[in-house]
Amino acid sequence: MLAILRCDQQAHPIDIRREVARASGHEPSRGAFYTTLDRLESKGLVRWTTKKGTEGRDGLPQRKFTVTPDGVRALRASRRALLELWTGLDDILAES
Repeated sequence: MLAILRCDQQAHPIDIRREVARASGHEPSRGAFYTTLDRLESKGLVRWTTKKGTEGRDGLPQRKFTVTPDGVRALRASRRALLELWTGLDDILAES
């Protein structure tokens, strides 16, 4: 979901996948990537719309993904939890 927000609130799958690869240093397989998007959609965290295909895409429609308000709430909750887990660890994890 963060990759969708980073790309644009109306993100194309190819751009989302590139952002995931850039941020993680690992390119997810197509299957894993689309399975994850489908699961996020079934949970109501993202939604997609289709855009009419162009000649360059042989008329095939193109999906665009958006993070829903529930998805934004889930990201905020996740961020709070992660920040709480990091609290007090700066000295332990500081590089020498």
